[in-house]
Amino acid sequence: MFTGIIEELGRVVELEARATGARLTVEAGTILIDATVGASIAVNGACLTAVELTPARFSADLAPETLSRTNLGDLRAGARVNLERPLRASGRLDGHFVLGHVDATAELVSIDALGAGHWWMRIRMPKPMARYVVEKGSLAVDGISLTVAGIEDSVAGFTIIPHTYENTTLHTYRPGARLNLEIDILAKHVEKLIESG
Repeated sequence: MFTGIIEELGRVVELEARATGARLTVEAGTILIDATVGASIAVNGACLTAVELTPARFSADLAPETLSRTNLGDLRAGARVNLERPLRASGRLDGHFVLGHVDATAELVSIDALGAGHWWMRIRMPKPMARYVVEKGSLAVDGISLTVAGIEDSVAGFTIIPHTYENTTLHTYRPGARLNLEIDILAKHVEKLIESG
């Protein structure tokens, strides 16, 4: 489990296509300090398992399901990625509960400067996902815990503070980019309980 608080930006070394899926290799620093083979690492919000480690990089295998549901298959050498280690039981929950199980990708509609380093970002979600999203609710976008500031149909808007813009991949994206989307797990559980009740 993760929190959506990005620890560092990694850099893609290689995305190697394989007979089934792919292998992703990423340069990193902070998140590798206590990593071991088999450790979970969230890459753009997708929980991956480190299968190879050096002091400066890790590799993870991407299943066909991961490639079909996320933007990881779009990555190229040199691309920046959001990285986060799993939440420790003794740690602070600064964001919200993020499982690292990406539901779908959303399209970046716009990211406009508001002044003083603040930004207004809008994303278009797949219509089936929109029913889970509420104003002032939490949403993981490329692994970043964000608060929904407005929603209209399937377009959600967020105010992005300078720290988030500068220390995540958001400053690298342009309209049309695909962003990983994870709906708040509590919303999905509540829906299932109501439907089965």
